[in-house]
Amino acid sequence: MLYDLCEAKSIPHWRTKKWIIAQDEQQMQHLQDLHTFSKSIDVPTHFLSSREIQDREPDVRAEAGVLESPTTGIIDSHAFMAYLEGAFDEQGGDQVMNTIVTGIERLEGGDEGRGGGYAITTRSKDGAGGQDTITAEVVINSAGLGAIEISNMLMPAQRQRKAYFAKGTYFSYASGHPKPKTLLYPAPVPGLGGLGTHLTLDMAGRARFGPDVEWVDDPTDLTPNPARLKDAVDVIRSYLPSVDVGAIDLDYCGVRPKLGRTTGTYGKDGKGFADFYIKEEDGFPGFVNLLGIESPGLTSSLAIAELVEDMLYGENAKV
Repeated sequence: MLYDLCEAKSIPHWRTKKWIIAQDEQQMQHLQDLHTFSKSIDVPTHFLSSREIQDREPDVRAEAGVLESPTTGIIDSHAFMAYLEGAFDEQGGDQVMNTIVTGIERLEGGDEGRGGGYAITTRSKDGAGGQDTITAEVVINSAGLGAIEISNMLMPAQRQRKAYFAKGTYFSYASGHPKPKTLLYPAPVPGLGGLGTHLTLDMAGRARFGPDVEWVDDPTDLTPNPARLKDAVDVIRSYLPSVDVGAIDLDYCGVRPKLGRTTGTYGKDGKGFADFYIKEEDGFPGFVNLLGIESPGLTSSLAIAELVEDMLYGENAKV
């Protein structure tokens, strides 16, 4: 779906493929579990032979094996978001920037179906201009780092959630060697809360590493932590031993919304993994929560939109 749009709208993209790399039998078993699960949901993956690994990425260390995702790739995320913004504007959408939601309540009455809808109270970020109220029959809570806070404004106490924030540091790489052409991921560590410090590429083929996982309480904390560098280097060298350690440096940070501290890694048959909570909440018709939408949320955005549209207006809609 995303590749089709990128091709139709001339959004730069590159089907790089992705390797998930195992160094021992235990890690190889995790890869086998992932392969089994991916087949169950029709996502293509396959194992590579030692010869294939050596021929394609000779600098990669993979003592036990490699699972390849042949359809994985990268896109120009800024160009993609610019397209979405333009499409939204063309359809008559209104954007209100620098505005904070301070309250939301369900309205009584209205016609059959979704009832009276919702009243959303907002204020400007700088506090000027007082408060405003927006009413809507349908509310899609896709507020990212603030989504759980907004959900808790409406949900009863027994259905409220705690927000968790995983700060991820990216590391730049100022060297031309080694120069992989594939996205490289270490085998997952159960309970880590992320996918390990992996190698990714930009549209120009430049490599960077990350993100790692650092649990924080403040989602606005975007300052790189120098103490994270050593552990990141150790992970990177486990699968790319010839990396120039002196060329690795702190780059920037992002923060991912999480549903818990042990989520974000998968086990057998996908069990133990929890993210992408997408639901029209029971007892609140027309209110759709999108919680824990972290990476690959942008990649999945078109599919999520299609799912939400079907949830609200498709054959199985509650109204």
